[in-house]
Amino acid sequence: MVNPESAIILLVIPQNRFCDEQLLELKSVFEEIPLKTIILSKSGNEAVGEKKTRILPDGILVDWDKRLSPNKKYDAVVVIGGKGAKNSIWNDPILPQILTDHFRAGKVVGALGLSVVSLARAGLLNRQEVSAPHDEKCIRELEDAGAFVVEEPLISSNRVVTAGDDSSGRVFGKKILELLGFN
Repeated sequence: MVNPESAIILLVIPQNRFCDEQLLELKSVFEEIPLKTIILSKSGNEAVGEKKTRILPDGILVDWDKRLSPNKKYDAVVVIGGKGAKNSIWNDPILPQILTDHFRAGKVVGALGLSVVSLARAGLLNRQEVSAPHDEKCIRELEDAGAFVVEEPLISSNRVVTAGDDSSGRVFGKKILELLGFN
């Protein structure tokens, strides 16, 4: 089990048009423990959600490791979805490296909604069942990466968690906590 006093979860959000529900529900689940969360985006500037929630991230994605002690990793890395994911998450050059690095280090990684593509681009979904939104480009990306898209709200396999819809924030958060050893 991860020590709740030293655990840190990285939440990566699209620069704009992130899914408010996913982010707010995840944060509330993690705060119940309480676990520290760090929110990063591509620019680090104020981000506006699809429902107009305004969030000032803790920093920029390129500096993801600046908030950690040397040789330390986040205990989990979660990528929030939303309509803005196609522009700022799918094509981010650093995010796949962060996800792969943490997965190889035995950490939990996950993504919600359209951001599930980030896990595919990191090479983590080959021959895996995944939950994904009903979006033609997203499904094509996932299938091209060797993933098997299934009609389930949440899929967890080998420390990789995917959720296809916006209403999965609480359930997704609880699954992350379970994989970290919290019950």
